[in-house]
Amino acid sequence: MPGDLPDYYFRVRDNGATVFRVDMENRQRRIEMDQIAVVNLNREDIKPHGDRALSHEDTAAIQNWIAERKATLARRDIDDIHRAIDHLNLTTHWAQTKADDDQLEIVTDALLLAMHDLRSVLVRKKADRLTRT
Repeated sequence: MPGDLPDYYFRVRDNGATVFRVDMENRQRRIEMDQIAVVNLNREDIKPHGDRALSHEDTAAIQNWIAERKATLARRDIDDIHRAIDHLNLTTHWAQTKADDDQLEIVTDALLLAMHDLRSVLVRKKADRLTRT
């Protein structure tokens, strides 16, 4: 089992993680997790826990996790947008085929405002991209 465990464990939290070093080299052969740092993804800030000094190996592992985590979150963001597109299509189908007047009355204004806001942002951003090229 010792070979199966990673050297570090990252407890994900809002905007980062708490970093633990995983240790099984003790008498009881229990898994021990020693907190070594806290990571803030927004600032890419690594704060050692307590008076601890991080080794080069610790810092490299944390920086690698930061890069991988940011890539994962970026993939999730794009996936969420594709899901939103699917939901817009499903909403269109619902409005056209299933919704009654009362249901449409409840959601129409909110949907129109949200779609107007989205369209405004997308058009402005596209215009910005076109003028740069």
